[in-house]
Amino acid sequence: MLSIRVTATISSSSTLFFTNSKKISNKFSYISNPLKNSSKPIKWNCKNSRMESSKSSFVTKASAQPLTNPAELIDSVETFIFDCDGVIWKGDKLIDGVPETLDLLREKGKRLVFVTNNSTKSRKQYGKKFETLGLSVNEEEIFASSFAAAAYLKSIDFPKDKKVYVVGEDGILKELELAGIQYLGGPEDGDKKIELKPGYMMEQDKDVGAVVVGFDRYFNYHKIQYATLCIRENPGCLFIATNRDAVTHLTDAQEWAGGGSMVGAILGSTKREPLVVGKPSTFMMDYLADKFKIQKSQICMVGDRLDTDIVFGQNGGCKTLLVLSGVTSLSMLQDPSNSTQPDFYANKISDFLSIKAAAV
Repeated sequence: MLSIRVTATISSSSTLFFTNSKKISNKFSYISNPLKNSSKPIKWNCKNSRMESSKSSFVTKASAQPLTNPAELIDSVETFIFDCDGVIWKGDKLIDGVPETLDLLREKGKRLVFVTNNSTKSRKQYGKKFETLGLSVNEEEIFASSFAAAAYLKSIDFPKDKKVYVVGEDGILKELELAGIQYLGGPEDGDKKIELKPGYMMEQDKDVGAVVVGFDRYFNYHKIQYATLCIRENPGCLFIATNRDAVTHLTDAQEWAGGGSMVGAILGSTKREPLVVGKPSTFMMDYLADKFKIQKSQICMVGDRLDTDIVFGQNGGCKTLLVLSGVTSLSMLQDPSNSTQPDFYANKISDFLSIKAAAV
């Protein structure tokens, strides 16, 4: 069981209700509201949780530097955390130089961890994707936001008599099942239609204690209404988002609307900010550090997104490397309006291979 826990105690003072939120960055809001006794106000004990605001998130940093000395960065950390979409692959196409780069880092004794906000697959399913692409990656090295949602619910002792309504795909269902958590919804609700006729009223399961929203290619009005009813009418029902990514890479030809579009629809109808368990929330970072006993100062976060990957690393106190192989271009990084600056940037992770060329 994860040692980093969020617990609740009943208190007559200093109370927070489920609609209260705490800012962790200038783009994302997070709430810490485990379901315990929904009929009473609750005081949250979050002293061991990093899912709250950090002043360091707002510190102005110097401009990012190009990665001119990859050997120095490699030697300075023990662990590399890689985002997947836009870093390792685009859609189902591997980015050039990835296998050789991962082999190089493993040869140098570095621990490699792969973290993705994409919730459509479980860790086991992602393991198969790595294998299909010719990469040898252990399931224990993979952390998807689908897993993070289940791990979070377990960490707060989500009541066994409560259910989770899922707006999302198979990955979330599989991780909830492995965690022993009851669920309903998911892809099977993708074909459901609402017949709007006089007097019609949708009924929701009163035992739903959390709604988990992730990327969903089967998104429809039925799911919006069902999730809305659960969040607004079931006392204490949690609203959990796997991520709020604006776009995703379904193919290597263009960007596609991301999970944030599904989350935004539910936010719009409920007027409730979700708890985000994927990047840039530090829940996964805390989980990884606890599981592998890693010092966060000995981690380098490598990603292609400023507002999720880089902020995720910075909130966790890690070194950060932005790669330009995904959604962020050099002009976007250097735009005067961009306040998020990684420690370094490179064209792609295969820039690490320059140390091999230099040694020849």
